[in-house]
Amino acid sequence: MSKKKNSELSNKLAEVVVLGMQEKKGNEIVKLDMREVNATISDYFVICHADSNVQVNAIAQSVEEEVYKAFGQDPWHKEGQGNGEWILLDFVDVVVHIFKTDTRSRYRIEDLWGDAKAESYQSA
Repeated sequence: MSKKKNSELSNKLAEVVVLGMQEKKGNEIVKLDMREVNATISDYFVICHADSNVQVNAIAQSVEEEVYKAFGQDPWHKEGQGNGEWILLDFVDVVVHIFKTDTRSRYRIEDLWGDAKAESYQSA
């Protein structure tokens, strides 16, 4: 598969992730385009936050369901589902970060990758 085709697929995957976040009212959804950033493996990071651990877990579940419906794909790796402070879903080309509100402001992940092109989305 060509790099361009792979990039188109990873963009579609990132858009489905955004949809899953919007379904459960994820706050301040941001897609970071990592393709032009040096020393990165993934094409996109998609980030959002929620005010409660329950909502963080619900968003993660919604993202997994939407990606599976669209692509028949489960995350390659998952972390953080026990405590609901920061859940990471790794779909290889797209890495999903779902934070509890105070955890997101503490880690400021968008600032770490400030050279990535960012696109913001509204909750549904």
